[in-house]
Amino acid sequence: MKKIMIYSTATCGFCKMLKSYLASKEIDFDVKMADEDQTIAMELYEKSGQLGVPFTIITNEDGTEEKILGFDRPRFDEVLGLS
Repeated sequence: MKKIMIYSTATCGFCKMLKSYLASKEIDFDVKMADEDQTIAMELYEKSGQLGVPFTIITNEDGTEEKILGFDRPRFDEVLGLS
């Protein structure tokens, strides 16, 4: 099973759309709020090279990672096998 981690902020509209979309597909995910903890903001920067959100890391069963910046619905559908 894939693990999904979303870096988000409280004021990000695209973050809200992404989380709503995944919830509507009954897909579990975890969220780290980059605007509530400086350590998480630094982690986001280290993993993505920038501070834009939503930034999602999808970890596959084999340990490989797919990284998606923004709410790129076609990319999420592809990576998660949704239609």
